[in-house]
Amino acid sequence: MGKIFETPLYPYRRSPDQDRPAPARHAAIVVGAGPVGLAAAIDCALNDIPVVVLDENDKVSFGSRAICFAKRPLEILDRLGCGAPVVDKGVQWRHGKVFFRDRQVYEFDLLPERGHKRPAFINLQQYWFEHYLVERLKALAAEGKPIEIRGGNRVVSVRPGGDHVALDVVTPDGPYAIEAEWLIACDGALSPIRAMLGLDFVGRVFEDNFLIADVVMEADFPTERWFWFDPPFNPGQSALLHRQPDNLWRIDLQLGWNVDKEQEKSPERVIPRLKAMLGEEVDFELEWVSIYTFQCRRMEKFRHGRVLFAGDAAHQVSPFGARGANSGLQDADNLVWKLKLVRDRIAPESLLDSYDAERVAGADENLLNSSRATDFITPKSEVSRLFRDAALDLAARHTFARPLVNSGRLSVPCTYDGSPLNGPDADALPRRTRPGSPAPDAPLGSGWLLDRLGGRFQLLAIGAPAPDSLDVYGVPVETLRLDPNDDPSGALRERFLGGAPAALYLLRPDQHVAARWTAYDEGAVRAALLKTIGRT
Repeated sequence: MGKIFETPLYPYRRSPDQDRPAPARHAAIVVGAGPVGLAAAIDCALNDIPVVVLDENDKVSFGSRAICFAKRPLEILDRLGCGAPVVDKGVQWRHGKVFFRDRQVYEFDLLPERGHKRPAFINLQQYWFEHYLVERLKALAAEGKPIEIRGGNRVVSVRPGGDHVALDVVTPDGPYAIEAEWLIACDGALSPIRAMLGLDFVGRVFEDNFLIADVVMEADFPTERWFWFDPPFNPGQSALLHRQPDNLWRIDLQLGWNVDKEQEKSPERVIPRLKAMLGEEVDFELEWVSIYTFQCRRMEKFRHGRVLFAGDAAHQVSPFGARGANSGLQDADNLVWKLKLVRDRIAPESLLDSYDAERVAGADENLLNSSRATDFITPKSEVSRLFRDAALDLAARHTFARPLVNSGRLSVPCTYDGSPLNGPDADALPRRTRPGSPAPDAPLGSGWLLDRLGGRFQLLAIGAPAPDSLDVYGVPVETLRLDPNDDPSGALRERFLGGAPAALYLLRPDQHVAARWTAYDEGAVRAALLKTIGRT
């Protein structure tokens, strides 16, 4: 398909909005056509929320950028209808190896249990990821869903009002004004919208510099995550290697502080570094080179009236652990079903405050893990370095030391413990499926549990009687009945029943558990659902 990142996928076209005497008002406007903005827009369309995506570009991102996509975001993509092409194109992996100097310290398995449709991780260049989401967006538009993407539309002004947000947009044909009932800001770590509104973005800024090189080569390295501490080819620093599709390899090399970034990006500097790592005899071609520093920061709040921030616009983490795009996709997953209920006047507007509460907690979890990884990878004192090196030496011989080694705790799904939406729990049921947690997958005959969940409220009845459906304050609740004896793998029982003979789970549209019981009680189910939609 050639270099996909050079092809305009949504070129500028003049919109009827530009010729209106008064600004057109749209139900939702998403600013930013990266992975998070595209996912949010697709989810809006699937929820029949008319949505317009504005982006100053007209093509996918250049360079691999975000490449590691975890199992939970892949499950979200399945719900959005575009998981299959992403996984089919991506390189699947679950194993990682950690090296210290010239020897392997240990290896790990990110999905030791079976019975999941999706792999632990795939590697896929961000431009391919965006391509498949754009294709899904276009398919929905062709089906008549209320979704549109406008390239060459740069937002230059945002003015929140009582019942809308006013935007000024610049295009190749000149400026125009537009309004949104709700504005979803997915415009990246530098977020012009955040700056226009004068909002905070606080946290830690790290001074280490890292070189990214996308290298095209034929290589026999296995499809694993390899991380080196203090390797001979980059002494005193770290290195990371990942396989991507199309014989493309992602290499990250730590450079240290106070480097000349432009000089370090030059082929004269990059190629000798790569040859030292890969070997003089290896033939390769550079596709993309970049230097990055990173930050661990977030906004104090992700909701500001009718402006909702998601992805890197709301929070930014170091790349160690693949928590950036993965957490942003979980932002969109959390937000849109709530926006749907608010727009339909089923839930109060205050339900959107739970987006802030749940996703700020998720961001704090990611920031904590990301900061700890960064401090381990880049010690700031000689004492810290001695501790790190001692932990690495011990890890080679003793399993107890391996949890001390932190080359980036890899992204795991967020559980919303303490959420204001969580309902009753049943102590007899497994902890992993407690209220606030995403439902884990399990094989069901020739299919999968998660393919039958999501997009609406459901009651999962496992070995327990329950009605076919309920209507609670205008919200339909559909029952999915499962027989605990029809579970050859044992995964359903292990993940949802534990030692209990029966269970009932109230599930949110984003596949998270809202409440659970060991026996059906209609009053309890109704009360829990009202709490989940913010109508206590």
